[in-house]
Amino acid sequence: MTKVISRDGTPIAYERRGEGKPLILVGGALSTGAAEVPLAALLAPHFGVVTYDRRGRGDSGDTAPYAVAREVEDLAALVGEERGPVSVYGMSSGGALALEAAASGVPFDRIAVYEPPFTVVGPDDRAAKSRYSARLGEILAAGDRGGAAELFLSVVGLPPDVVARVRETPMWPELEAVAPTLAYDDAVMGDGTVPAERLASVRPPVLVVDGGASPCAMREAARQVAGAVRRGRHRTLTGQVHDVAPHVLSPVLREFFAE
Repeated sequence: MTKVISRDGTPIAYERRGEGKPLILVGGALSTGAAEVPLAALLAPHFGVVTYDRRGRGDSGDTAPYAVAREVEDLAALVGEERGPVSVYGMSSGGALALEAAASGVPFDRIAVYEPPFTVVGPDDRAAKSRYSARLGEILAAGDRGGAAELFLSVVGLPPDVVARVRETPMWPELEAVAPTLAYDDAVMGDGTVPAERLASVRPPVLVVDGGASPCAMREAARQVAGAVRRGRHRTLTGQVHDVAPHVLSPVLREFFAE
């Protein structure tokens, strides 16, 4: 992997596949750049696709204290490595990060996001987000990476028996390794509400995609995000859930980014 040095001195590891217009893929919670490789492989014949390990993950470094602005600077550093207009695709909380980077002035040409998890729709949901943030902080402060991963998986809807089975798989050590960055994703999501005022400052065209079989609250959040940005459009992929199939998503992204 190649590394670029972010503004605060943190090395950010990335890989590039293909040629053509640069396209950066931003992963979500508990993922490294490797999670985006199947999608990158489908897009590489058409674009110069960049996958990267967000700070604190994989081969990238980390520098305390964390701030969302540091991850914005990481994206700006990656953009600075490319020639010509750079587009970005963000998955889940990675989509929220991409939008925040655009609102902060990172010069993206086009932006696509899949189900940024702004699912807060009322006071009860806002309180639940606050409780999750507090509990996550307590668990990570105690050094319990496994507990942090369990908490996150439970919050996103996995039943206890499924979480227990995941703990027995070879992927569990990988999840524990990046569990401290759950606090980073939590910070990116703010209080959980759609930051409509902030999103109104995003100037590039934005495609917001959701899955037709995803929870109603998540789909409503996608519609709200598309309506909040200046040049937003919304697309639903029939039968898809949050763990979207790369072969279903890639033609939609290819069409949008080729415009």
